[in-house]
Amino acid sequence: MDPSGLERLDQRIARCRACPRLVGWREEVARVKRAAFADWTYWGRPVPGFGPPDARLLIVGLAPAAHGGNRTGRMFTGDRSGDVLYRALYDVGLASQATATHLGDGLELYGVRVTSPVHCAPPANKPTPGERDTCRPWLVRELRLLRPTVRAALVLGAFGWQAALPAFAEAGWTVPRPRPAFAHGARVTLDAADGPGLHLVGCFHVSQRNTFTGRLTPDMLRDVLRMAAEVAGLPARK
Repeated sequence: MDPSGLERLDQRIARCRACPRLVGWREEVARVKRAAFADWTYWGRPVPGFGPPDARLLIVGLAPAAHGGNRTGRMFTGDRSGDVLYRALYDVGLASQATATHLGDGLELYGVRVTSPVHCAPPANKPTPGERDTCRPWLVRELRLLRPTVRAALVLGAFGWQAALPAFAEAGWTVPRPRPAFAHGARVTLDAADGPGLHLVGCFHVSQRNTFTGRLTPDMLRDVLRMAAEVAGLPARK
């Protein structure tokens, strides 16, 4: 575990300008803003991971929301998806509070870190395969820094699952062939030749499309969080 290394990585991520389409979009959103947030100074940059450097559980999303993380500068903060995720983390005892509104709001995660395979808000919430691949080295470096402590990864959605598998392989874990398929509640163990394995758990994304339609309910999310916490070796409330 290297806290200073992870902090330096976060700072480097926040300065990245590798993908012209994403740079242009995130900065345009930060200039134009949404009417409800007209008095905000948007972050408008890549959003680094959030959580302690000795996390045992990593939650992997998709990408920051245009008026969520791209506005607040923190993963899943200031949008409906984050409301659902942090409420569930609080309910199972892995977060200090149920809400995430802005940097400095007092939110702490207990043994959990949140990240994504794409760090910039993409148009229509859809990064291209090329943008995903360009951003992958950041996730690989984050995983390598977390390897001494991380024991499980909860991956939100099929895109995140497919984007994260190559990163897990590059970071030192063995991904089975054929690659494991995504499913809600799917569980796979990735072995490592030089250290502990990684328990990979699948979860439907906490998008409004899933939560508003009931495809992902609060009970379903809490259950899969408890499963991931258990295999990570974290205590969780029942």
